[in-house]
Amino acid sequence: MPSPVKLPTATAVETLPLITQPDPSQLDNIKAQLDLVLLALEALTGIGSEAILQAAIELKLEALVSDRVALWRLRQSSPLRKGQGGRKKLDVEEARALVLISCHLAKQQAEKVRRAVALLEQMAEQQREPHQTALLGDYLDRFNNTYQERMDEGETVSPAVLTNLALKLLIDLLFYSAPHGSRRLWLALMDRSKDGSQGSIAAVNPIKGRK
Repeated sequence: MPSPVKLPTATAVETLPLITQPDPSQLDNIKAQLDLVLLALEALTGIGSEAILQAAIELKLEALVSDRVALWRLRQSSPLRKGQGGRKKLDVEEARALVLISCHLAKQQAEKVRRAVALLEQMAEQQREPHQTALLGDYLDRFNNTYQERMDEGETVSPAVLTNLALKLLIDLLFYSAPHGSRRLWLALMDRSKDGSQGSIAAVNPIKGRK
């Protein structure tokens, strides 16, 4: 039986450091990265908008993520997403709220995240492909299919790149599900957002574009 998740206080967003205000291009990268973290959680665990909204309530963040429409608009603000309808400017408080929600959900699903990462390590040791296991195969299929459905460049990104992105995000989830995971995610978002690749898959996937 999973251990209860300790709930942050109502001022938890203030625990995420903000040394400088992100500029619009940095916020674009942060929006894209957060949406992909949630996509990875959805693909691995099957959670949907109800679980995300419930997490917002438990974290006392419903003022920032109040309902399905508000959540959809926040997710749709990612520059990787298809279409322009409903897109809004994501402010820093909303971004920090999504960080706390993502890590809260990752902690709730920590057992499954750990099992998936352990399987990935096992497949690597055996020099086998990750999709040869049911858990990782289902995760990769759902991630790739959802990415292709939702993202503007989805149909042009190769399956190999999407698989690498999905596996990188899976490993990241292991760290985000650990104690102080929200701080770790926030600092990673701030660091990655400085590379200048506005909303591109390269900005959120260090595997792509490595020399």
